[in-house]
Amino acid sequence: MLILSMLSFFAVIFLLAAITVAIAWMGFVKRTEEQSQAAREEAGEAGAAPIDAQFLDDESPLFRTERLSSMNFWDNLLARFDFVEILKRRIAEADLDWSVGRVTLIMLLCGTVSMLTLQKVLPAPVGLAGAVAAAFAPYAVILRIRDRRFRKFLEAFPDTLDSLARALRAGYALAAAMDLVASEAPAPVGPELKRTSAEANLGMGWPRALENLGRRVPVLEVNLFGAAVLLHSRTGGKLGEVISALAESMRESMALHGEVRALAAHGKLTGAILTVLPIAIAGIMFFVNPDYMMVLLNHPWGKDLIAGAVGCLVLAHFVIRKLVDIHL
Repeated sequence: MLILSMLSFFAVIFLLAAITVAIAWMGFVKRTEEQSQAAREEAGEAGAAPIDAQFLDDESPLFRTERLSSMNFWDNLLARFDFVEILKRRIAEADLDWSVGRVTLIMLLCGTVSMLTLQKVLPAPVGLAGAVAAAFAPYAVILRIRDRRFRKFLEAFPDTLDSLARALRAGYALAAAMDLVASEAPAPVGPELKRTSAEANLGMGWPRALENLGRRVPVLEVNLFGAAVLLHSRTGGKLGEVISALAESMRESMALHGEVRALAAHGKLTGAILTVLPIAIAGIMFFVNPDYMMVLLNHPWGKDLIAGAVGCLVLAHFVIRKLVDIHL
């Protein structure tokens, strides 16, 4: 039993060291690539290379290669799984400059450290479940940033549509009005509209550009805006009035969603307090009277009772959040 424990300990230490070295290597490779890219840009400013040499050079910036990781073996390994595309799309929707390889390595590191910590306090199955939950914590952070970005987008989108409608009524064409509004709109609305206008003006066409906008910002309001523009291009009409009416309906919808969130905030706060309160009380008891709490840890059933309590807290938290989560 002692030999098995020592082997498992050294295996975990080796895994942590490997993950640390991999993250450090990724940082070194990224810094080297940035330096080489800066050197190529300086060389391009000094004098452009011949056309044939630029197209024959595999490192030319004209060729865009999207890699999942800067490490070849990790990139080849991630390319075999389907969930990588979902993770890549979520990172792009959150507008984060993170690579899939870096995120997966951080998830693996969080899961390993949590397993080492929890297996000393909780039973093995519960520790494994906690490690899995900790491994998905970076993905939850990405989803949180993504939702916050979409909410910020929707808050500024109706005002941007009003500005676009006024520009169209003033006689601007759609492309010129989009460029004008995109330069004045706050982030993230302005950069997204500027990218959409650039794609449409560079030969992609408005249908494809608006489709890409809906893919980057997958919310109903953006899809409605794209559908209105495409319908106007096919049937004609006063696009400014249509966009102005669409902005007004978006404001009413956002006001209704705000009222619902305000009513559900009390229930969410109650659930958070009921989840944190037992943990806080246990921490205070450990600080005030540790001998009293050590009886629970030293008892043969103590870890099972702690695992059951933690499981019930997590389950109750999700149940309360599900009850107060109202979808319109």
